[in-house]
Amino acid sequence: MLKEAIYHRPKDAFAYAYDERTLHIRLRTKKDDVDAVYLLFGDPYVWKDDAWQFDKQPMQKSGCDALFDYWFIAVQPPYRRLRYGFELHAGEDMLIYTEKGFYKKAPTDDTAYYFCFPFLNRIDVFHAPSWVKDTVWYQIFPERFANGNPHLNPPNTLPWGSVDPTTTSFFGGDFEGIIAQLDYLVELGINGIYFTPIFKAPSNHKYDTIDYFEIDPQFGDKQTFKRLVEACHAKGIRVMLDAVFNHSGYYFAPFQDVLKNGAKSRYKDWFHIREFPLQTEPIPNYDTFAFVPEMPKLNTEHPEVKQYLLDVATYWIREFDIDGWRLDVANEVDHQFWREFRQAVKAIKPDVYILGEIWHDAMPWLRGDQFDAVMNYPFTNGALNYFAKENVKANEFAYTIMNVWHNYPQNVNEVAFNLLGSHDTPRILTQCGERKEKVKLMFTFQLSFSGSPCIYYGDEIGLTGGQDPLCRKCMVWEKEKQDRDIFTHVQKLIALRKQYRALRFGEFHMLEANDKTNHIAYVKTYDDETIVCLLNNADTSLTWTVPFSLKDKTVINLWTNECLAEQTITIEPYGFRMLLVQPTSAV
Repeated sequence: MLKEAIYHRPKDAFAYAYDERTLHIRLRTKKDDVDAVYLLFGDPYVWKDDAWQFDKQPMQKSGCDALFDYWFIAVQPPYRRLRYGFELHAGEDMLIYTEKGFYKKAPTDDTAYYFCFPFLNRIDVFHAPSWVKDTVWYQIFPERFANGNPHLNPPNTLPWGSVDPTTTSFFGGDFEGIIAQLDYLVELGINGIYFTPIFKAPSNHKYDTIDYFEIDPQFGDKQTFKRLVEACHAKGIRVMLDAVFNHSGYYFAPFQDVLKNGAKSRYKDWFHIREFPLQTEPIPNYDTFAFVPEMPKLNTEHPEVKQYLLDVATYWIREFDIDGWRLDVANEVDHQFWREFRQAVKAIKPDVYILGEIWHDAMPWLRGDQFDAVMNYPFTNGALNYFAKENVKANEFAYTIMNVWHNYPQNVNEVAFNLLGSHDTPRILTQCGERKEKVKLMFTFQLSFSGSPCIYYGDEIGLTGGQDPLCRKCMVWEKEKQDRDIFTHVQKLIALRKQYRALRFGEFHMLEANDKTNHIAYVKTYDDETIVCLLNNADTSLTWTVPFSLKDKTVINLWTNECLAEQTITIEPYGFRMLLVQPTSAV
């Protein structure tokens, strides 16, 4: 056994409280290096004849990536505290792995050898809103979704969808337009909307806020927004807004005061200013988002800034009953601010959803004291590389997904925000070379994966577009111009997801990944539900043999509702199967 590859630490994704009684423990070993792993565990205060007493249970191999195997077990310590180690087997070799190193025999003279989970405190358990597990999100860029009140149009508004969008163009999307189209979202099966910023700002994207307490007049007023939220709630749709707290806009009143009064401004410490007077060329002499001079970075450590932003966060929940905040550029804001943010918003609405925009490993924000979830871009990039761009084959994709799965605790994975596209990425149909069969396969994977999936407006009817701003086209409302084939595909996937708990939040296991045929198969399990998903990501038919006996089992094709009669089946190019496996006696 390669000792250098064996890894565990008693925190984060490797040891965590799943609920108030249950600990989840993981171990990492070199890929294909270890045959079996057992957990040695016990209460640190249970001794007999001067020897520490422990139990031994087998761990399950929960998956692998390109370099490592992962092992898993769930245990319920009777006194909510635990000391533990690992017994590893490879052929005739056996090792005991503890916090103090490796041993040939399990030490019993002192518990200090072992890893320690000191106590399972209820307040330390990661808790995210349970409703998120059942939510299918729909991201709306308000300026481009629907124009319901032309009287609100900004100057020089263009006819709806008349030309491709630019960074400065306006088409007049507003709240009235969204209200008018809510039944469309209900028809699709959506029960959550994520809005990009709606607050007063000069741009079409609104990430350059002027006033965090005011709706941008091109969208409507507060009364209209309140009516929008109430209409959503009446149809069972949750509402999440975008909080741009890393930076303000250039015309934000405190920043304008600094521009006017320089070092004498009472707001000078609201920002990160290196010298006066302020200048924007060649790069700003004040911190910004990227080097964008119109987006000065806020000093969230400053007490007045902190209070102002916390007042913003609580105001929109208290006055308008929103259900979530998506936090823009969340990784560049200090952790202490987010801890206080969580406490403030959860005090008003305990089940509000806090979603951070973080594109990389986000474990430091997901320990239960800051965010409920992050935008799962590693999932996004893995799916795009495999299905759309064909940059990787089945095995590498499987390794990517299993790495994503093992990177966070299970209760974090259950509410992860899994997206395929957004206002920051090219349209998925464009990335698929406008081959809609690939788009349908991507949606099949997304909507059968655990977590909280999000559909970017228009992807479900075949909108195309390159990188921003082209990915922000006007929504197409003429049915004859929509790809209704993609729409009905997504609609059916959402309906199946709502029907089967295994699809929503079941345990995920990769069953097969074959580079030669470029297909993957995986299993979703939840209680008594088992669903096998097979995806043929190739332009040739796939002949596949079901890897278990059909005897005493009833296997139902969920897409056609037909029973599977043969052990070997043929899947069309870019086709898929979703197979519900049940004991025959249960049918």
